Amino acid sequence: MLELVEYLVANLVPNGDYEIELRENGDESDIVIVIAKKDIGKVIGKSGRIARAIRTLVKAASVKSPVRYNVVIEER
Repeated sequence: MLELVEYLVANLVPNGDYEIELRENGDESDIVIVIAKKDIGKVIGKSGRIARAIRTLVKAASVKSPVRYNVVIEER
């Protein structure tokens, strides 16, 4: 899942300052996108549409996985 999120964020913010990390909590894992303040709007999108789309893609890609993934966006 990290590769998927890395690919999506890299294409949204090609020259941006961001980090993607995985925080595991048993059955659930959080994929945390830590992004610079100037680029956070590109990842969240208008009314949160891009962020919602990223979360939907991650949930769809992890249907057969025993781990449940949550995408969290944090500002640096």
